[in-house]
Amino acid sequence: MNFKSISFSFFLLFLISFFGVNAQNIEVNNVCLFNETNLLKNLKTLSSDFYEGRRTGTVGAKRAKKYIINQFYKLGVLKKGKSYEQPFRFYHRGQYYDGVNVLGFIKGTSLSKKHIVISAHYDHEGIKQGEIYNGADDNASGVSALFAFAEYYKKYPPKHSIILAAFDAEELGLRGSKYFVNNTSLNLKTISLNVNLDMISRSDKNQLYVAGTAYNKSLKYVLSNSKKSKKISVLPGHDGYDGLDNWTYASDHANFHKKEIPFLYFGVEDHKDYHEPTDDFENINPKFYVEAVKSIILILNKIDNSNF
Repeated sequence: MNFKSISFSFFLLFLISFFGVNAQNIEVNNVCLFNETNLLKNLKTLSSDFYEGRRTGTVGAKRAKKYIINQFYKLGVLKKGKSYEQPFRFYHRGQYYDGVNVLGFIKGTSLSKKHIVISAHYDHEGIKQGEIYNGADDNASGVSALFAFAEYYKKYPPKHSIILAAFDAEELGLRGSKYFVNNTSLNLKTISLNVNLDMISRSDKNQLYVAGTAYNKSLKYVLSNSKKSKKISVLPGHDGYDGLDNWTYASDHANFHKKEIPFLYFGVEDHKDYHEPTDDFENINPKFYVEAVKSIILILNKIDNSNF
């Protein structure tokens, strides 16, 4: 182990802790943004057979909810209120479902009254005809990234307050996020942005798309001027104006958009295992996934430091 590298890392942490050094100015290669091994471990765990495809209201979903809560607690993520849980009930195709959103809170430093909601749905398709739909990319990948963000913000506290939202029942009509925007204790005007993560761990073309910039010039500028991993392509698109599939209403960010809250949706294009029982951990691209999460963190950091 190189003593100079250790000394440099401690020096950076000292500067950040005592003088408020802007993390955006720190070179990625010199600072560990998050534990990459833990990122992959969490994805592998949440997409294992033990969680039975995480369908809303099932035993598997309850196990996933407990896992997410335990990770938030271990990482020092606060509760927004008395509990991490936001239960809700809804009717869908002839039956009632009981869903639970899991919400964590990280208080901002200088802009604590403004909020950025970082979301990822944790539910998936469950068990169909005896086969488990584990949903590794869709969307254990997004939920596991939430833990990486929590780890990062523990080292480098954000200016804005952060809500880490693991939404339930996305696969049943975006129900968890709909309930959140209609029932949150927050004033919606204090939510500056929703950053939604849904399928970010594999791409044959090594491309991570970002939808939402077509609706907000400030976000378009921030995205184009953010640092990103040079190992993957981070591309704006899928907003309905470029000939690609329109993702504006494709996932939980849609309910924020309907409330006129700006959003960025990070995702990959559909692959052969989308909504298939073969969407397993073994089929993700670990290197792509790690670089995708790094890029999202750097973009978030730029936004946080832009007084958005």
